[in-house]
Amino acid sequence: MTLTLPGFDHTRLPGADGVELATAIGGSGSPVVLLHGFPQTHLMWRHVAERLADEHTVICPDLRGYGASDKPAATGPDVYAKRTMAADVVALAAALGHDRFALVGHDRGALVAFRAGLDHPGAVTHLGILDVVPTLDMWNVLHGVSAAVGYHLFLMAQPPGLPEAMIAGSADAFFGSFLDSWSDDPAAVPREVRAAYLRASAAAVTSIVADYRASAGIDVAHDQADKDAGSQLAMPVTVVQQDWGARLGYDAGGVWRAWAPDLDHRLTRAGHFMAEEAPDEVTAAIRDLLAR
Repeated sequence: MTLTLPGFDHTRLPGADGVELATAIGGSGSPVVLLHGFPQTHLMWRHVAERLADEHTVICPDLRGYGASDKPAATGPDVYAKRTMAADVVALAAALGHDRFALVGHDRGALVAFRAGLDHPGAVTHLGILDVVPTLDMWNVLHGVSAAVGYHLFLMAQPPGLPEAMIAGSADAFFGSFLDSWSDDPAAVPREVRAAYLRASAAAVTSIVADYRASAGIDVAHDQADKDAGSQLAMPVTVVQQDWGARLGYDAGGVWRAWAPDLDHRLTRAGHFMAEEAPDEVTAAIRDLLAR
């Protein structure tokens, strides 16, 4: 059984380089694009999307390499660069007639959204980020034994071959471990949704690893080039995250202020999967962002 967003239309839309993205679309009004995280699909937005659709056209794609979207072979580092994945988002919004849109991302989707905000400031009107710091900063704040929380980042950064084989050999255990350990409310991801995430992830091991591998290479280079050039996000930005700064010993708000002069930085008591654990809180943060 394929789970969907109730009341939403489901279609395939063109991204960059001929890639097609499976996308759920609902509601009416000014457009808001929601990008999912790992190890999930657009289904993670089911509660938030329903609430926002009362006032907005809500667009929820599966990222390239995830869910029901195309999974091109990683023939080069650009294929899963966040720059390329951001171009997917701009292209699919344009295919729907939206040259400007608000953009909110969680986890991997938040890294794509961050890159879209830097690369396409004329298209992204408002930017929402859930529970990450930019790729360059992510690597800089992982130190010592505290970095064990991000062990998967180091695993999937390795050259092609071994990470894919190790993960494919125990896919449900690997992907399921994040759904368990990163959640403060297991009931927020019910059994049928969990099963859908595990099926989708097991079918996308190679492309998921390629996405993460890009974040240990080309994505860092892109972020560093922007930092060196003094680039900043030109639009209003809201960041909602767990108190990772306290856990890992850095100033999370300060990290984001360096990139986003117009910043609303919020801490949440929800777990990593906050759009599912605390949908009212996340929806309220997005609505506040869109009102700025």
